[in-house]
Amino acid sequence: MRVLQLGPYPPPHGGVQTNLVAIRQFLIEQGIGCEAINLTRFRRPDRDGVYYPKNALELMWLLARLPYDILHLHIGGNLSARLLGLSLLCCWLPGRRAVLTFHSGGYPSSPEGRAMNARSWRGFVLRQFDALIAVNQEIAEFFEKCGVARARIRVIPPHALPASRGGSCLPEWMREFFESHQPLLLTVGLLEPEYDLPLQIEVLGAVRQRYPNAGLAIIGSGSLQAQLEVQIEGVPYASDIKLCGDVEHGVTLSAIEACDVFLRTTLYDGDSISVREALHLGVPVIATDNGMRPPGVHLISVSDRDGCRRAIEQVLADPTLQEPQARQVNADNIQAVVQLYREVLMSNE
Repeated sequence: MRVLQLGPYPPPHGGVQTNLVAIRQFLIEQGIGCEAINLTRFRRPDRDGVYYPKNALELMWLLARLPYDILHLHIGGNLSARLLGLSLLCCWLPGRRAVLTFHSGGYPSSPEGRAMNARSWRGFVLRQFDALIAVNQEIAEFFEKCGVARARIRVIPPHALPASRGGSCLPEWMREFFESHQPLLLTVGLLEPEYDLPLQIEVLGAVRQRYPNAGLAIIGSGSLQAQLEVQIEGVPYASDIKLCGDVEHGVTLSAIEACDVFLRTTLYDGDSISVREALHLGVPVIATDNGMRPPGVHLISVSDRDGCRRAIEQVLADPTLQEPQARQVNADNIQAVVQLYREVLMSNE
């Protein structure tokens, strides 16, 4: 069996990227060939079985040329026309089988998601896959509403928790920022509108009224980089906010362990891997309530500035940290994906 992963490949390190890399690393460790094609605008030289096509023609050439039995497409966000076209291409390639993981936890409740059904064009496209992976039960029910047979749907959460706490040293510039701010708030994600990062910048100012040495570190990159830089420059505590950009996953874990509060403010969100990693590392998490947060998260409403401030101050005043979960690699979810690959291949022999 050979597998080809399609989707966003880090950097940046978002939840979809983490899941894709975890599956690929597991397959390689098991002696199963697995290459990957990056589908984002971020470009790097092709290396170590990871490809960065510059355009649609290069992508089509790679899909036709690379040797694989199973193609696994990862989609986060919306089912755009471009992704629907790519899905059909993946499903209709002769001699190959196609699996989809749809990572967008909030999509079924969006106007576009509510409009989909078995008669819709998007529903038709979903039914072309040999198997579909839902990251939660809501997405599984959404697939069924679109006419996908229940036998072809698997609910497999995307998270595989780290074996140890942290594992990589913080870069000197990051370590200095962390050590000079107490308490230290941290968020990890893309610099995109759905993560409501301007709210966090505003909330820091309110928190600093009680905790004048508080700081905020933001790990990730995205389209709002310049806009956030302008907002940060306009506040009197600009030096207490650090845009860290993309860092290695091991460094991200060390940063999570070193922070005092982990923030996940979103306008819409799925099952965040970084939230689960923070809980696993015993760090208190404050997150927007999306109806699917794991136990232990301190919930706030969407864009609730005062609620976020209150939650931060409550956690800092009485820091009852979550107990870390068992420190072993939770590979069950990844093994379930690999088992699905085998079932798909066997069903088509």
